[in-house]
Amino acid sequence: MSLVGKKAPSFKAKAVVFGEQFVNDFTLDSYIGKKEVIFFFYPKDFTFVCPTELHAFQEKLIEFEKRNVAVVACSTDTEQSHWGWLQVPKNQGGIKGVTYPIVADTTKTISINFGVLSGEYQYNEEGQLTANGPMIAFRGLFLIDKQGKVRHELINDLPLGRNVDEALRMVDALQFFEENGEVCPANWTKGAETMKESHEGVAAYLSKN
Repeated sequence: MSLVGKKAPSFKAKAVVFGEQFVNDFTLDSYIGKKEVIFFFYPKDFTFVCPTELHAFQEKLIEFEKRNVAVVACSTDTEQSHWGWLQVPKNQGGIKGVTYPIVADTTKTISINFGVLSGEYQYNEEGQLTANGPMIAFRGLFLIDKQGKVRHELINDLPLGRNVDEALRMVDALQFFEENGEVCPANWTKGAETMKESHEGVAAYLSKN
């Protein structure tokens, strides 16, 4: 079930921030009223596609910060695993240099509440709880506004890396709409023409395009 239009699930969890510091009670709630948030999940530390995504978000971090947007990552690995991976240089497959927070969803409850956990818990014939599947997060991404509401979500299967520029485009679209009250048509990019929320506004836009 989509979270779009709903309040983002609240949580407190351990995280690593600034590439080295442990935090015990990290929460997205601290951004409410202050910043929009790009909250993204990745499957696992010490893998292959995941570091390309984490570095890609780091490379664009200044662009998100210019827009007053926080970037936060999350996987089901432990905070110690996150810290260890953060000490490994990029040319050795690590994510050294990543400075935004990385949340440790060791209980998998954050992934479950955001609807991105692959696999399912189930009971066997003996009544024992077992897991079916890898029980790691899909590549979920959520754009959360300053009121804590999810305005955009994207969930990719494990092999499919995301486009960070598209995440920036969605931030631009949301902020333009909130500031100007005009909606953003297909393939809109910052600086392009928008549409007014009326039949006349749509007709005027289509007549020019």
